[in-house]
Amino acid sequence: MATPVTPLDVIPSFHQALRNDMKLIDDAAYKAAAEDGNLAPVVERLRFFSEILMWHAAGEDELVFPAMDKVAPLVAQGYLHDHNEFDMMTEGLARMVAASDPLVAARETAAMTAVLRIHLDKEDQQLYPILRERTSLEEQTAIVGGMAAHVPPERNPEFIRWFFPLLGHDDREMWTKVVMGLMPEEVFAGVKVLIRETITDDWAELTRRIPELNV
Repeated sequence: MATPVTPLDVIPSFHQALRNDMKLIDDAAYKAAAEDGNLAPVVERLRFFSEILMWHAAGEDELVFPAMDKVAPLVAQGYLHDHNEFDMMTEGLARMVAASDPLVAARETAAMTAVLRIHLDKEDQQLYPILRERTSLEEQTAIVGGMAAHVPPERNPEFIRWFFPLLGHDDREMWTKVVMGLMPEEVFAGVKVLIRETITDDWAELTRRIPELNV
């Protein structure tokens, strides 16, 4: 029997997008250091990535970690420390990139990629499974809804255009199924349009997996 989908199942999909985008940033920084010295692609991707990471971390600080403290005291403390480290690292990355030194930028993005991957893997393997097991669907819905609210409404189109190209078919399906169940129908209708416009040729595959999208 398939495991029921829960609201928290959107989080691993989001984490995968973060991993994939950080790899693109790191690859661009390496290319700049090894070949052409052009940091423009790094600057552009890093700008929005830093905002996304800030919104996500703020949502976890405000909603996920307090919920964890109730069901598994002290577990969240190490993750909160990681978030503080991320704040310093992203600020440092921005300064390094602004300094236009490709070698330094490549070194910093490589470090950030490794630290972020380890942190997200730990969350996916330990923190979120505990939270999923020990909280109700109503509590999970409140957590996910509160985290989503950290994205300014006027930035939602930009978020979807960033998010969906970074996902594989399985993660797109999971995220869409969960969000369909959480959002009012009229609100999701606008999100559906954004998704279709973003993934274009892949829309057929998503609707094959989720026939309700054709309604």
